[in-house]
Amino acid sequence: MKTRIALLALACAGLLTACQDRPEPGAVDQARLEAADGNGEWLSYGRSYSEQRFSPLDQINTESVGELGLAWFHEFDTDRGQEATPLVVDGVLYTTTAWSKVYAFNAKSGELLWSYDPQVPGEKGFDACCDVVNRGVAVWGGKVYVGALDGRLIALDAGTGEVVWSVQTTDEAKPYTITGAPRVIKGKVLIGNGGAEYGVRGYLSAYDAQSGDLVWRFYTAPNPEGKADGAASDRILADLAGPTWFGDGWKKTGGGATVWDAMAYDPALDLLYVGVGNGTPWNHQKRSDGKGDNLFVSSILALKPDTGEYVWHYQTTPGESWDYTATQHIILADLTVNGAPRKVLMQAPKNGFFYVLDRATGELISAEPYVPITWASGVDKATGRPIETPGARYRNAPSLQVPAPFGAHNWHPMAFNPQTGLVYIPAQVVPFAYVSDAAYRHRPGGWNVGTDFLANSLPDDAAQMAALKAMVKGQLIAWDPVAQKARWTVEHPFFWNAGVLTTAGGLVFQGAAEGQFAAYHAATGDKLWSYETVNGVIAPPSTYEVDGEQYVALMVGYGGAGALSSPALLPDRSRLPGRLLVFKLGGKAQAPAYDMPGQPALDLAGVTSSGDPKAGFATFQQYCQVCHGPNVSGRFLPDLKRSQMLLSEESWRSVLIDGALAPRGMASFSRFLTPQQAEDVRAYVLAEARKGGTPVPPSAGAK
Repeated sequence: MKTRIALLALACAGLLTACQDRPEPGAVDQARLEAADGNGEWLSYGRSYSEQRFSPLDQINTESVGELGLAWFHEFDTDRGQEATPLVVDGVLYTTTAWSKVYAFNAKSGELLWSYDPQVPGEKGFDACCDVVNRGVAVWGGKVYVGALDGRLIALDAGTGEVVWSVQTTDEAKPYTITGAPRVIKGKVLIGNGGAEYGVRGYLSAYDAQSGDLVWRFYTAPNPEGKADGAASDRILADLAGPTWFGDGWKKTGGGATVWDAMAYDPALDLLYVGVGNGTPWNHQKRSDGKGDNLFVSSILALKPDTGEYVWHYQTTPGESWDYTATQHIILADLTVNGAPRKVLMQAPKNGFFYVLDRATGELISAEPYVPITWASGVDKATGRPIETPGARYRNAPSLQVPAPFGAHNWHPMAFNPQTGLVYIPAQVVPFAYVSDAAYRHRPGGWNVGTDFLANSLPDDAAQMAALKAMVKGQLIAWDPVAQKARWTVEHPFFWNAGVLTTAGGLVFQGAAEGQFAAYHAATGDKLWSYETVNGVIAPPSTYEVDGEQYVALMVGYGGAGALSSPALLPDRSRLPGRLLVFKLGGKAQAPAYDMPGQPALDLAGVTSSGDPKAGFATFQQYCQVCHGPNVSGRFLPDLKRSQMLLSEESWRSVLIDGALAPRGMASFSRFLTPQQAEDVRAYVLAEARKGGTPVPPSAGAK
């Protein structure tokens, strides 16, 4: 009997030891995040607080990368844009998909552990300027945090996916959205929002990671009502930012300046860095009577993470008028500049200049264009202000500029490799004709940019279209931030490509619009390996180690602003389900071929319309082209030239005016259009369907 009791005690002790050795799911804390640069996991959106997206893992390297194969995969139930960076904590991979859905997988085997659907209402897709995307989660203290498209910040149990708490971070009556990934600093979950094109006032919020209580909030534009908010930003808005805004245009929209993506943190300086977006309307003349810098539009802010207290700012585009956001990826690094060590912050925002700042003070160290640009000739090193070219602000005449609102670099993360000293930028060269909208008026809930999209239409001329396509290109640029010049460049056939990862194995990984995932030599740019994903890629990869093996994870799924609003300049492909692909050396898994959807033609014989196609063209370009492509060239939401709704006036009206498809993301336009205007649009789409439609250049940035 004593022997049986002793054996039972030993068994229980062994079980207890095993339980103690097994880490709590999502057990991330401040110390672990501050040490993340040196480990083989991927604990935060940019891998660590520095957001370098550099991994010290080197099992997959320039010599072995040719042996890389698929280890496992998962296909999702969403076929919109996939932009998330997979996080890996203690052998569990966490990621999100379109519509803010969250998934947890065994990072080694690919077993689905749990999933969570926040049930975002389909009609909320109307408020998402640039697809119903989500860029990922944060993990802290046994919880997984996700910002939902409808403005909720949700804390999930990292082990089960069950909701721990949920808080509405935005005014539900206004067209706010969340597409960015949260960050956690010292027990506070940081989340911003988007919606500037529609007309909202931007801010960053910090919530208690345990309770979900609001700790502080920093508004990035003044209160239109001229009063204090009781927020961390009150003093600096009153003393510094408020006097830089003029007129009433911004008061109707909220001014914009949304914080929809970039954040980084320096634990030694205890400074949080935040990128701020464009103004609303875009057009500075309509927004602020053409006067003032409009702080903190298109700025980098340094704040104290405990309180939200303002420390410094640097404005990349004063009085912004082109949708040139400064929300693009922020990277922290230590560089030697002019023979002296400098703690720097680096950003390649939309405006086309690569900025190196002192991250303690915000002092400009250098700024040079990383792609050809036309709106400015340089940056004045004494003032830090761009030297604008005459006519760039399109006050009295149209102005053809590079970059377009897509930017020279958009949300797609870049990466810094401290071994090569290079920053790898997913860049693009796209022109845009900026024209002031003479008929602009504020439309609550609609696009409020003050820029006339009609100017970016083209005639049915194949030669001119070919010339336009020749002007547009995508690039992967290896940029020397000290010398401020490119060391090598990879040319892509299409402009809307993917985020970047770099590793100690001497590699740079990037996906592409045409459906390819590739590894390049970090020093030379030579392509060393590639994998055909079929579906296009816009998301950045991540890498991690489990049981001595290195893996590379990638979310696959085309979409976002480029695919929606400029399909004519991108691959002609159908919308396909998103996938998570995970690779390792010697991987033998095989993902099944996609079931490619057909493109049935409509029989338009006998179909007529009482509408005016000329008037419908103007209405379409104003209200519809951002999601359905200029000149009805869109193929994603869906191709209207092939829609069954086109066959009858009643069916068309049921969608456009009555909102029959609102649960699927197509909200009613009855706020903006009369039934006659809706029929005019139908007449125009019918005309395009009969001739095949003419694709034209892009017209919208990404949020």
